[in-house]
Amino acid sequence: MERHEYEIMAAVEDRMWWYRGLRALVTGELGRALDRTQAQGSILDAGCGTGGILTLLGPSFHGRPTMGLEYDSIAAEMARTKSGRPVMCASINDLPLPDGSLAAYYSLDVYSQIGVDPARALSEVRRCLVPGGVALLNLPAYQWMMSAHDKRTYNARRFTRGSALALARAQGFEPLRATYWNSLLFPAMAAHRLLERDDAPSDVREYPRWLDSLFSAALSLERGVIGAGLSFPFGGSILLVLSRRP
Repeated sequence: MERHEYEIMAAVEDRMWWYRGLRALVTGELGRALDRTQAQGSILDAGCGTGGILTLLGPSFHGRPTMGLEYDSIAAEMARTKSGRPVMCASINDLPLPDGSLAAYYSLDVYSQIGVDPARALSEVRRCLVPGGVALLNLPAYQWMMSAHDKRTYNARRFTRGSALALARAQGFEPLRATYWNSLLFPAMAAHRLLERDDAPSDVREYPRWLDSLFSAALSLERGVIGAGLSFPFGGSILLVLSRRP
């Protein structure tokens, strides 16, 4: 991506309903998982983009220091400036970290991208996490939902809950939570994906206030359901919360 595209992302990510909903879901579930483990070490935002959620977490989250990793040097520079946190410029396929140095790891909509090997990336996570450490992944759902937006954001694959769980278990992780989400809006999303043109613009943009509020309310309701320990059987995204086996 060019610098101006990252600047657009940085400007929108603090206001758009999707980013706000994703951040609230991730911080809630990651916090609950960290409260249930004694694992100590840093928290890594793998594929931190321009640093929005890293900024939200702050210098530490639930008593663990935070840091970021981003493949693109332009985005990594912006993330360092925005968050004030250390951000490494590297690939999630080869984490530049010592064995057993992380208490937690999260990666949001990165395992779907061109150039990422999901199995290798998760193998690296296992190497860097301490036993009992937590990994959280957000993944786009359903290969048939590939769209113009995916092409513009360099997505090469989408997942099902079953394929994501199989991947995690094969790399030595125990699932703590595995649910679809963005489910209430899914029928409209699926219709939009199936009908949109190949040259349609990215979904990352400003929305009318009333529509943004409506979408935000739907995600807020879903967070309450997921926070209560329930799961959705379908949706536009998959949330995995994993524990590293000894």
